[in-house]
Amino acid sequence: MQRRNWIAAAAVCLAASPFMASTASAQAWPTRPIKLVVPFPPGGLIDNMARLVAPKLALELGQSIVIDNKPGAGGNLGAAEAARAAADGYTLLMASPPLTISPALYSKLPYKPEQIVPVALLGRVPNVLVVNPASGINTVAELTALAKSKPGQLNYASNGQGTSLHLSAELYKSQSGAFVTHIPYRGAAAGLTGLMAGEVNMMFDNLPSALGLINGGKLKALAVTTPQRSSALPHVPTMEEAGMKGYQVFAWFGVAAPAGLPAPVAQKLEQALERVAKQPEVQAAMQKAGAEPTWVNAQGMASFMQADTAQWKKVASFAKITLD
Repeated sequence: MQRRNWIAAAAVCLAASPFMASTASAQAWPTRPIKLVVPFPPGGLIDNMARLVAPKLALELGQSIVIDNKPGAGGNLGAAEAARAAADGYTLLMASPPLTISPALYSKLPYKPEQIVPVALLGRVPNVLVVNPASGINTVAELTALAKSKPGQLNYASNGQGTSLHLSAELYKSQSGAFVTHIPYRGAAAGLTGLMAGEVNMMFDNLPSALGLINGGKLKALAVTTPQRSSALPHVPTMEEAGMKGYQVFAWFGVAAPAGLPAPVAQKLEQALERVAKQPEVQAAMQKAGAEPTWVNAQGMASFMQADTAQWKKVASFAKITLD
């Protein structure tokens, strides 16, 4: 009897050993360097934020973090690489708006959205509606009135089809009822140049890249797109304050991972990111870059991403935008 009991107990232990080994491995994570995929070229906002966070996170986790820039297809190539990676915590993704915009614009993506899970939202960046100071337009209401009085005669710049800047303008059109023609440029800088040259009448841009021109008097800011005013432009109203009820758009950044990340790894990573995000020097660096430090855990980030995708699907349907 004792021998049979011993054999049964041994069998249970052997059956459980793979799970126990997996759990122990997850709890020991990380034991080697981690790759952080950035789906954009070096030098942009998302890349800069990744390079701000990575060394701080490396110190928290005790392992180096290697930035791997994988630009292309509006951020979809980098997302696809992360989605295909092993869900072991050694490949992470610098998450950004394409994760919520692309599902609204493409019927076919190089990855499935459910293959990527959020870990933490770290910050957000307002877009800002700007016009040429020579236009004499001082408020969103004045812009809307002018656009409605000249349907299709006013136009706006963006940095390309299907971008956050393009969709910000289409959301404005859907809420205001104004008909303004889209003029896509090769990048935001070219669009701003066109606006200053009088080629277009308005543009939404990420605040950091437009801020110097606004402060220098070369552009006039009519409103920011976040729910609260920006500390960088405290005198500029929000779109909601300017009459666009419920208007809310912002670029954002955080960390995501391949689906199936072991719970102990996900918890350890989220806790480490929270400590990094709440460091005063990290927050100061984000604010200097024009971003707003915004700590949101994995559950909250998932809810945000779901709502953001739903909003962009409505806008894409209104504007009849598809990129397949």
